[in-house]
Amino acid sequence: MRILLTGATGLIGRELGQRLAARGDTLVCLVRDVHAARRRLPFPADCHVWDHGREVPAAALAGVDAVVHLAGEPVADARWNAHKKALIRDSRVLGTRQLVRAVVLHGAGVKAFVHGSASGFHGERGDERLTAASTKGDGFLPDVVEAWEAELLPLRQRRPDVRVPIVRTGIVLAREGGALAEMLPLFRLSAAGRLGRGRQWMSWIHLDDITRLFLHALDAPATGVLEGVAPQPVTNREFTASLCRSLGVFENLAAPPLAVQTLFGERAAIVLGSTRLEPAATLASGFEFNFASLATALDDLLLPLRGGVCERRWAQWLPHPPQAVWPFFCDANNLEEITPPFLGFHVLGSSTPEIGAGTLIDYRIKLNGIPLNWQTRIDVWDPPRRFVDLQARGPYALWHHTHDFAPLGGGTTMRDTVRYRLPAGWLGTAAGGRLVASWVDRIFDFRARKIDERFGS
Repeated sequence: MRILLTGATGLIGRELGQRLAARGDTLVCLVRDVHAARRRLPFPADCHVWDHGREVPAAALAGVDAVVHLAGEPVADARWNAHKKALIRDSRVLGTRQLVRAVVLHGAGVKAFVHGSASGFHGERGDERLTAASTKGDGFLPDVVEAWEAELLPLRQRRPDVRVPIVRTGIVLAREGGALAEMLPLFRLSAAGRLGRGRQWMSWIHLDDITRLFLHALDAPATGVLEGVAPQPVTNREFTASLCRSLGVFENLAAPPLAVQTLFGERAAIVLGSTRLEPAATLASGFEFNFASLATALDDLLLPLRGGVCERRWAQWLPHPPQAVWPFFCDANNLEEITPPFLGFHVLGSSTPEIGAGTLIDYRIKLNGIPLNWQTRIDVWDPPRRFVDLQARGPYALWHHTHDFAPLGGGTTMRDTVRYRLPAGWLGTAAGGRLVASWVDRIFDFRARKIDERFGS
C-alpha cells in the first residue's frame, strides 16, 4: 500500500513508519521541515511540507491507499497558556479539517483513514470504569478531543466508502520519549514518589502495543473507536511502586497535589486526573496485547537501565545499501568528521592497521574544556551489519555503543544505541546526568547532519 502518514517524526510515528516500510508499504509523510525530517526518519519516505495552517499539497495524495493521522501539538511538554492551548486545539482541529478536505478532493484511492485521538476524551472520572462507548468528560482536553473527532464527519458523509477507525491513545510507555522518559531522571535518584494520594487511575500502553494497534486499525475491518490502552489500568500508587521495582530504586515521599498544581499549572489535570479506561472495543476487534500487565511492560523497558545505566538511541535512513555505507566507518579517522567541534575529538592511533574485533583505538577529547585521553575496544565486528565499541579507558564508568546497519527499502536504516553510566554512582548522576545527556544528544544530532550530508539524498 501507499500510505500517507502525519506525525511521522513523533514517538509513535517513527516506530509505525519503520514497520510499514519493513513489510513493503510505501510512505508519504507530511512534515514541517523536509531536511530535518530526513535526518530523523528511520525509514524511506516521500516528504511534503505541511502544517495545520496550510492546505495539504494535492500531490501528497497521489496514489495513496490509506491515511494514518498522528499529528498534533504535544500536550504535556510545557505549561499551558492561551497560546499553548490554542496550538493544542488548532493543530488537531484545523489540521484534521485540512487533511479531510484534501482526502475528499484529491484522495480518490483512499480506502482507510486511521485517526489518532486521545483518551483525554473522557477527562476526570474517578473510579468509573470506562470504554470507548462511555460519554465525554468535562474540561479543556475533552472539549478538544470532541472537536477534533468531529472534523471526521465530512469524510464519513462525503466518502462513505472510506473506513474511519479512531484510536484513543492513553499514556504511552517508552524508554525514550513520552511520559516515562520524563519521569526517569528523578526516579533514578530515588527522588520521586506517587503524585498526590496516588489514587488516580492511569490508562497506559506499551509503545510496541500502540504501534501494533495502529497497524491493526489500518489492516483489520474494524471501524469506530478503539481504546489505545492496555487491559489492566493501574492507580498512580501502583504505577509508582512497579516503576521503582523494575528500575531497582527506592520510592520517595509523595508529591502533594498543591505542589504538582503549582509546578504544572493547568496541565496538572493530566497527571492528577483519573481515567480508568479499558480496551473493550479493542479486544472485541481481535487485537491481542503483547504487554497486558504493567509489570511486564516496565520490566521490558527498565531492566536494562538498572544500576544507573542511561540509554540514548538514534536512527536515520540512508538511500544506499549497507555495503556502500559500511566502508566509511572502517576508518577511525572519519569519526573526526562526524563529531562536533566542542568535543575537541582527535584520533591518536589504533592497535591494528585495519579495524576488527579486538582493535583498540585511542582518542583525545575535551569535556568542559578539560583534555582527556579515551580508549575504546571493538567488541563486535560483523561487516556490513553491526559493530560494537566499548570504553576500555576513559571518563565513563560504562560506555557501550552499538552501530546497526539494517537494509530497508533499498537503502539502510542506521541505528546507534549508546548505553552509558557516569562514575560515582547516584552522586555522579545527580551532578552531571542532565549535562551529559545534553552532550550526547548534541553529538548525535551533529553526527546525523554530517552523515546526511555525505550519504543522504
